[in-house]
Parts: sequence; structure tokens; C-alpha cells
Amino acid sequence: MTASAHIVTAVIGSGVLSLAWAVAQLGWIAGPVILVLFSLITLYTCFLLCNCYRYPDPVHGTRNRTYMNMVKTILGGKQYRLCGLAQFSNLVGACIGYTITASISMVAIGRSNCFHKYGHEAKCHISNYSYMCIFGAAEIFLSQIPDFHNLSGLSFIAAVMSFGYSSIGIGLSIAKIAGGSHVDTSLTGLEVGKDVTEMQKIWYTFQAIGNIAFAYSFSQVMVEIQDTLKSSPPENGAMKKASVTGISITTFFYMLCGILGYQAFGNKAPGNFLTGFGFYEPYWLVDIGNVFIVVHLVGAYQVFSQPVYLLVESWCAGRWPQSRIMAKEYGVDIPLVGTYKVNAFRVIWRTVYVILTALIAMILPFFNSIVGLLGAISFWPLTVYFPTHMYLVQAQVPKFSMIWIGVKMLNVFCLIVSLVAAVGSIQGMVIDLKTYKPFK
Repeated sequence: MTASAHIVTAVIGSGVLSLAWAVAQLGWIAGPVILVLFSLITLYTCFLLCNCYRYPDPVHGTRNRTYMNMVKTILGGKQYRLCGLAQFSNLVGACIGYTITASISMVAIGRSNCFHKYGHEAKCHISNYSYMCIFGAAEIFLSQIPDFHNLSGLSFIAAVMSFGYSSIGIGLSIAKIAGGSHVDTSLTGLEVGKDVTEMQKIWYTFQAIGNIAFAYSFSQVMVEIQDTLKSSPPENGAMKKASVTGISITTFFYMLCGILGYQAFGNKAPGNFLTGFGFYEPYWLVDIGNVFIVVHLVGAYQVFSQPVYLLVESWCAGRWPQSRIMAKEYGVDIPLVGTYKVNAFRVIWRTVYVILTALIAMILPFFNSIVGLLGAISFWPLTVYFPTHMYLVQAQVPKFSMIWIGVKMLNVFCLIVSLVAAVGSIQGMVIDLKTYKPFK
């Protein structure tokens, strides 16, 4: 149950908010097909990754406690460095993305109340920057949670929040559909010549595929989640059950959010349907949905930060084992909680990390383009390439056998998807940069 909660917290994040927009770019046929396809690819590669947690035997072999250690043990040093680059750029990128998304939701609460008070045509402009600072301050406090083993309570709260705001989005979409408002939808999404130019259609399609890919991405924290499980029953079996549960719940909500959101808004679906003001009323329910998003992202930020914290702290502890700042812990009495152990290096390093991610978020607040680019960068190497190659080595699959050819074809397909999605997202960021002025 804890592993399933961690998975739902990691998977259902900012990606769900852009699915109505993504389906609008792809249409009634390609949209649902791509949603289901990526869920199946993610589940298949998760199963392969579960079996690599112990090596050489998936049940009795030696534990690999982190994704990078797993790659180093099975594939060697060169692949290990590539994995580290892909994994940690994605984890840091996700934290930046969550800071941006949380601040957009906090701003949306203020704007929703403003629109309710002064009318839908009012100029309710609010800056994101102060809200990024508030989010960062909360994360500095929560970053002192030592590791994944102590995160279960926060993950359960975050998972409940994700169900909450997804359900509110679905409910508001159903209410809009039931209201009988006519919107344009089509089998192929946005229509060339009517909604967009031919070139825009291509770029938006690429970006939408990236958004969907990111919406399922959690391989970068999966090994660390599996490491929290007991050794009996075998971790790989328990983690497979947790993956099926987590991805099934996620796919159910994604299909509802994407399809009902598209039916409600049609080809004019906003990039984020709770903060893009597809809904103005009931304003209090939109506010509650955005509060749920913020609370969920507070937890998701910690889930994605823990491997980064662990990497730096382990390296520094090995480099300076006798240092008092590394080893010594101080007891701090917290009312109703008890004594909490605080480490000086942990406080300094984690605080600096949160401040840096908040600063970068202030410089690059492009929601849809960043979501698509993160998905493109991480999906192929972490969700497909490393899991499938480790499986081929561990299972000793003969070259050019049917399984070997099938795995290689899956790799090529996902690489092409990642490349076109990255191109679409970069194009979106280039367009945004033409009108954006930092810190204004």
C-alpha cells in the first residue's frame, strides 16, 4: 500500500492538468490510444525494472538500492554515468516544474476570487514569484525528512490530494458537458486552417505527445520506492503488484481527465484546466481543487528530491567521514512529535537545493513547454532504454532472438517519440521566450 501511494504521488502530478489540452491536439482517435499505449509501455518496463532490483537472481541476488547502482552493477561504468545524468537532470527538472505548477495554482486561487468579485472580464493579474517563495519555504522545512522510509505519511496525503483535484476536474467537466454548451471536437484534434496553421499543428502534436509521456514517468524514483519494501514476500513480486495498482489508478483518472476535458472544452481546451480558467464557477470548488494541487505537489517534490539528497549526502559522507558537520546529529524537541534528529550538513545542503530550484523556476515559468520537455528528456532513457537493456543482460536473452528484436524495436519507437516531443517543446519555449521578460 505504501509503495502504491508513493507511485500515485509520483505519477499523478502536473501532467494530469494538461491532458485535456493534449487530447485536443491529437483528437478522439490518437489521444486515447496514446494514453493507453504509454501506460502499457510504462507498466511493461516497470516489470523488467522490478526484476533487476536484485542481481543476478531477481529473488535471492544482491540488492541494488538506487537506480544508478542497479545500472552500474548490471551494465557497467559508462552506462552508469549516462544514467546519472539522465536521472538527476530529470529529478531536478521535475522539482523545478512542481515549483512552477504550485505557484500557478496558488495564483489561480487569488485570480478565481478576483473574477468572482469583479466579473470574468476583470484584469486580475497576480505575480507568481511571491508564491514560488512560499512554496520554497514549505519545501525547506519538509526537506529535513531524512529519507523515503519516513515519507509514507506525506505520500498518502499527497495521493489523496491527487484523487481530490482529479475528481474535481472530472466533475466540473461533466457539469459543463451536461450544461449543453456546444464545442468543436474532431477525430484528429485541432483543425488545420481553422484553429491552427499546418506548422503549428505539427509542433503542438509533438508537444502533446511529450506531455503524455511525462504524465506516466516515475522510473527515476521506482528503485528507491522498491527499496522501502520488506524482503518477504520477495520485493519484485510486491513491487509488480504496486505498479499494477498505481498505473491502473493513474490510467483511469488520466482517461477521464483527458476525454471529459476535451468533450467539455473541445479544441479550445486550456493548457491547465483548473488554472487556465476553463471553469470560473463555482469559484470555491476551483479554489479547493487548486489547494489540493498545491498540497499534492508539496509531497511530490519531496518524493522526487530524495534520490538527489541521498546522492550528495552519501558522496560527502564517504569523502569526509570524520567531519563533525557530516556525522553529528543534534536532538531538537518538537511539541506533540518528540525529539527530532537534525544534521547540520543536511540542513545546509537541502536548503540550498530548494532555493536553487525556486530561482530557476522564477527564470523559466513556461508550463506546457517545460512539462513536454521533461517528458521527452526522461521517458526514453529512464523508462525504456535502461530497464530493457538490464533485462536483456540479466535474463541472458540471445541476440537476434524474437524477444531481443521486439525489445530493440520498442527502444527505437520510444526514442523517436522522445525526439519529436523534445523538438515540439523546445519550439514552444522559443515562442514563449520572445514575449517573456525575466522577473517582471
